Amino acid sequence: MVRELTDTTFEQETASGLSLTDFWATWCGPCRMQSPVIEQLDEESGDSVDYFKLDVDENPETPSKFGIMSIPTLLVKKDGEVVEKLIGYHSKEQIEAVLNKHK
Repeated sequence: MVRELTDTTFEQETASGLSLTDFWATWCGPCRMQSPVIEQLDEESGDSVDYFKLDVDENPETPSKFGIMSIPTLLVKKDGEVVEKLIGYHSKEQIEAVLNKHK
């Protein structure tokens, strides 16, 4: 299950292992297209990647800290360090290719 993050929980939840956080907003059309892709990846990947969502309207500090200006943005972290930033909609295959580089 894709878990919701907040400004308060982001750093702690993404501090270890491989994680992908979907920065989104309810009013964002491409974000609504991206969400089912992330949910499908989460269901298929087992425990190798942690999947999260962060609503940028409710949590403005974290997007600001990471320079996120457009949504959807997918932030990939490995052991607490940002290793990839994907801006805009991405297909399941594109995301899998990026994640596989860091497993």
